[in-house]
Amino acid sequence: MATRQDATPQAVSTPGREKSGDGADEDVRHAAVRAEQEYVTRVYDRLDEERAEAEAALRAGPGEGGGSAFSAQVERTVVAGERARRLSRLNAVERGLCFGRVDHRPDGDGEPGDTFYIGRIGLRDENREPLLIDWRAPAARPFYTATPGSPGTLARRRHLHLRGRTVVGIDDEVFDLDGLSEDDRSTLVGEAALLATLRRGRTGRMSDVVATIQEEQDQVIRAGLPGILVVQGGPGTGKTVAALHRAAYLLYTHRDVLERRGVLVVGPNATFLRYIEQVLPGLGETDVALATVGELFPGVRATAAETPEVAVLKGGLRMAGLVEAAVRDRQRVPDGDLEVESDGLTLRVDHETCLRVRDRARALRAPHNVQRRLFLHEMLEALALNRAEQYDRMTDEPLEQMARDGGLPEWLQELIAESADEPLLDEADLRLAKEALWHDPAVRAALDGLWPELTPGRLLEELFADRAAVGRAGAAAGLEEAECDLLVRPPGGPWTISDVPLLDEAAELLGEDDRAGRARARAAAAERAEEELYAREVIQVTGLTEVEGLDAGLLAGRHHDDGPPRTTAERAAADRTWVYGHVIVDEAQELSEMAWRTVMRRIPTRSLTVVGDIAQTGSPAGARSWEQMLDRYVTDGWREQRLLVNYRTPAAIMRVAEDVLAAVAPDQSAPRAVRDDGPPPVAVRVPGEETATRLRALVEAELGEIAAGTEGRLAVITSAARHAVARAALPDAPAGATPEALDSPVVVLTCEEAKGLEFDAVVVVDPAGIVAQSPRGGQDLYVAITRATRRLTVVHDGDLPPMLARLASR
Repeated sequence: MATRQDATPQAVSTPGREKSGDGADEDVRHAAVRAEQEYVTRVYDRLDEERAEAEAALRAGPGEGGGSAFSAQVERTVVAGERARRLSRLNAVERGLCFGRVDHRPDGDGEPGDTFYIGRIGLRDENREPLLIDWRAPAARPFYTATPGSPGTLARRRHLHLRGRTVVGIDDEVFDLDGLSEDDRSTLVGEAALLATLRRGRTGRMSDVVATIQEEQDQVIRAGLPGILVVQGGPGTGKTVAALHRAAYLLYTHRDVLERRGVLVVGPNATFLRYIEQVLPGLGETDVALATVGELFPGVRATAAETPEVAVLKGGLRMAGLVEAAVRDRQRVPDGDLEVESDGLTLRVDHETCLRVRDRARALRAPHNVQRRLFLHEMLEALALNRAEQYDRMTDEPLEQMARDGGLPEWLQELIAESADEPLLDEADLRLAKEALWHDPAVRAALDGLWPELTPGRLLEELFADRAAVGRAGAAAGLEEAECDLLVRPPGGPWTISDVPLLDEAAELLGEDDRAGRARARAAAAERAEEELYAREVIQVTGLTEVEGLDAGLLAGRHHDDGPPRTTAERAAADRTWVYGHVIVDEAQELSEMAWRTVMRRIPTRSLTVVGDIAQTGSPAGARSWEQMLDRYVTDGWREQRLLVNYRTPAAIMRVAEDVLAAVAPDQSAPRAVRDDGPPPVAVRVPGEETATRLRALVEAELGEIAAGTEGRLAVITSAARHAVARAALPDAPAGATPEALDSPVVVLTCEEAKGLEFDAVVVVDPAGIVAQSPRGGQDLYVAITRATRRLTVVHDGDLPPMLARLASR
C-alpha cells in the first residue's frame, strides 16, 4: 500500500512516523530526495540534449535525397515531418517526465536486481543505455501491475512527485524488504519502512491484517474490465489508491481498447484531480481524462453549489421530466391561426394545420433541433401555398368578373378550365417560394417563436428566469408549486454543479441540426479518398514503397496539417458525445441521480469502477444506497468489493467515529483500524465570543505538537455558521480545497471540501452546527473526524452532541 509523502528537498513530510531524537530519519529523507534529484536532473539534461538535437535538425532541413526529384522531395517531406513530430513529443513531456522507479530482487546468483526509472517517454544515455523507460514498454509493466499480493520480481516500487524539475515527494511501496540492498533499506522514506515491518508480522495480528489488505486490494485491481465494480470502503481503507492502480492495470492489459477510447476519472474536486496526476502521470497525458461533475459538460467549469433544498430538487430524476417538458413547451402553435405580414400580404396558416405540423415533427424520432427542420419545412410550405392561393385569387377575380360580364374570349375560358386541376406551384416553384419566405425577417421571426433553435444554456437560462414557464414544465414533471419557486432565478448567473447534469440532459433532448457539418465531412472524406488514391499511385510510380513510415494516408495528410494532433483526453473532453472505454468515479456516493445519468451517457458499455462509502454521503442529493443509483442502469446487476481495514486513522479516533456512525447510519459498519498509536482525541469547550482568540492559540499549539514529531499539515474543519469566524481567527491560513491551499501548513475547510483528504492533525469547530446544517450533517461530522492521521481536537460551544460523548474534555 502506497503512503503519500508531500515534501521538498528542505523538508519532507512523513505523517504518522515519529522523528528520532538525533534527526536520523530526517537525514535519511533528505538523502533519498537528493539522490533522486540527481538522477532526475540527469534525465532532464538528456531531454534537453535531444530537444536541441531535434531543433537543430529541423532548422537545418532534410538533406538532398537521392533518386528522382519528386521522390527526393517526398523523402525530405517525410523526414521533416518526423522531426517535427519528434520535437513536439519531446516538448510535450516536460511536466512529470520521470515519475517512477522499480527495484527488482536479486537473481538466483545473488547479482543485484535491475533498477529502472519509468517516465512518459523512453530516453537513452550517450552510451545507448536505458536512462528512462517508456511506460508502454514491457520493462515498465511491473510498475503498474505489481500488487502486494502479486509483486512478481519487484522488491520496491517508488513514485516520484515533481514540481517542475524538482523532486518534491517520494512514495515507497516495499514488497520484499530482504530483497533490497542495505543501502536501499537505509533510504526508505515515509511510512514504507513501517509498513514493511508490519508485513513481517512482529505481533502476528498486524501481519494478518496487512495480509487482508493485500488480498482485498489485489481483487479490486485485477477485477475484469466489463461491468460495474463497486469498491465500498470506509475512511482510510485505500479505496482510491486501489482504483487508481486498477486504472493502470486496465490501461496496460486492455491497451488496444482503452488507448482508443480512453478512461474518464470523475473526482470530487480539483485537489483530487491533482493527486491523480501525481499517481499516474504517465497515463494522464493521452489516455485519461480527468473531470469533476461540474466539468462534464464541455465549455462549463461549474464550482458553485446550491442550497441543500435546491440541490436535492435538481439532483432528483424528476428534473429529467422537467427538462423534457421545458423542451416541449418551446414547441408551440398560436392560439388561433398563424398570421404573418409579408410583402403586403397577410399570410395565414389555420390552427388545425399548425397542430398537425407540430405533431408530425414531434413524432419524428429525433432531438428538438432536428425535428425543427421538419416543422420549418412544412410550415414554410403551408405559407408558400397560402401566398400562391392569394396571388391566384388576385389574378382570377378580374377574369371571373369579365366572364360574368361576357367579355372573356372562349379560348381563354377553356385555358382557365384546363388549369383548374393543376397544382398552384410545382416542385421547383415551391422550393424557391420557401427559400424566399425563409429570408423574410417577419416569417423567420414568427416560425422561430413557435419552434426556436435552442442550445442547452439558452433553454435552461430562459426557463429558470420565467416563473410561468417553470410552472408549466414543473406541473408536467410532478413538481409542487413551492418546488417550482425554488428553481426561479435571474438570468446571467454562473452555472452551478447541480446545473451541469441538467445542461447535459438538455443537450441530449435538443441535439444539433448538423446538416451543414455532415455535408462538409462527406465532402472532406471524398476529397481525402481521392488524394490518398493519387498518393498511392505516386508511391508506386516513384518506387518509394520501401520508405519507412511512408504510406498514402501520411503523404496525403501533409496537405492537411493542422498542428500537433490532440490527445485522446483532449478530444474526449471537447466532445460531449464521446464514449469512453472505462470510467472511474471516486467519492461516488456524492453523485445525484441526475449526475449518474450524465456519467452513464459516457459509458454505454457500463464498464465502471465506482469508489465510495455510503456512510460518508454528505450531499443531500447523494446516494443512500448503491442499489438506488445503479440498479436502473444494469440488467444483470453489479458486483461489490468491500475494503474493511483502515490503516490511516488511529484506533482512538475511530472509536469516536464509530459512535457517530452508529447514531447517523446504524446499518453501516466502520472499517477496523490497524493503528493504535497517537494521543486520544479531546474536546475543548470555548465560549462563542472567545472562539477567534482561543482557536488561534489552539492551532499554534497543535502545530507545535506536529512539529515535535515531524512536519505535517493541519486542517480546521468548521460548520458553515463558524466558517467566517475561523477564517478571521486564522487570516494567514488559506481556505478551500485548492492545490495551493493544501500546500500550506494550515487550511480552513468545510466538511464537503475535506472529503477524500487527510491531515496529520484536525481541529473540528462547532460539531453541533455541522450536524444541524444539512439533512446529512451527521455524515459530514463522520467525514470531518476521520480526516486525522494523528491528532483530533473538537472545539464546541455548549453541550457536545450525544454521539461525541466518548470524547475527553479539557
